[in-house]
Amino acid sequence: MTESPATAPTRPDATQPTAAGSAPLLVEIDGGVAWLRLNRPDAMNSLDNALKDALVAALSRVGEDPAVRCVVLTGSGRAFCVGQDLKEHVRSLSDPDSTLATTVTDHYNPIVIALSTMNKPVIAALNGVAAGAGLSFALACDFRIAAEGAGLNTSFAGIALSCDSGASWTLPRLVGPARAKELLLLPRTVPADEALALGLVTKVVPAQELEHAVGELAHTLADGPTLAYGSIRRAVAYSAGVDLADALANEADLMALTGGSSDHRAAVDAFLAKEKPTYTGS
Repeated sequence: MTESPATAPTRPDATQPTAAGSAPLLVEIDGGVAWLRLNRPDAMNSLDNALKDALVAALSRVGEDPAVRCVVLTGSGRAFCVGQDLKEHVRSLSDPDSTLATTVTDHYNPIVIALSTMNKPVIAALNGVAAGAGLSFALACDFRIAAEGAGLNTSFAGIALSCDSGASWTLPRLVGPARAKELLLLPRTVPADEALALGLVTKVVPAQELEHAVGELAHTLADGPTLAYGSIRRAVAYSAGVDLADALANEADLMALTGGSSDHRAAVDAFLAKEKPTYTGS
């Protein structure tokens, strides 16, 4: 596995080293899988501007890279991500040009859009607590694999804020409107096992097995029909806001797209030959 600091061609300052001398986001590429590792462990991977800039840029890059066929988002240290860096936020309160609304539109919304719409599967590896925007990022992924000691907390109401980063959209779709409002209005840390029972996470594994379990799933997905996976993601998202007729029409378009793909032909040929198909992602 190769590891390098995330780079941001359009934002030269996005990955400047932190005070500790390390980049706020690490990108590791391994066999078609891009691991994006939030790297502010001393701050529980809270989201300061440097990390948010780096994440926006890295997601754009790996989302468009045809060599990357699955993306994993995880954290360094004992937390996945506890959301907005409140120390930086307090300093910004005295700046009339800097508000939570600007970081929502400049950072959080683009991050969630990238996580939820890129044309390839995305996994959140929850190595520890996921709170606030950090939880919202995880909810935007297709799979959430949690370590046994991980916890999920919406957090927003605890600091007198509304929710952001798609929580109002993803939570009701995962647990229903009533339970979503309970989790948002009465924030608490939901243990991993309860989160599994609620449908908030896909799987819970011992902490020491997390990266292995996520790696196995990620490489399975990276070896699969990437175009079909991306089309399924798009179909599910589109169907959430339209009627049945429109959803069927969209499915027809995506079926035509994937039906003309080399991966579909490889799958059919392999089926007829009773062999395992080899996919190229196109």
